[in-house]
Amino acid sequence: MSSTGDKVKGLANEVVGNVKQGVGKATDNPKLRAEGKLQEKKGEAQQALGKVKDAIKKTVDKA
Repeated sequence: MSSTGDKVKGLANEVVGNVKQGVGKATDNPKLRAEGKLQEKKGEAQQALGKVKDAIKKTVDKA
């Protein structure tokens, strides 16, 4: 997957994770809150992967 694709999917996972956390909090559902937190962290990792891919590409392009 491209770096842009990783970053977009990561952002989407973060947003969905935040929504799940909010719904879980509003409905007093700890399982949903935990799922949301996990999905948010997954999104953060995907975005970080996209940034690493960008950095590697820039380094390779300079060589």
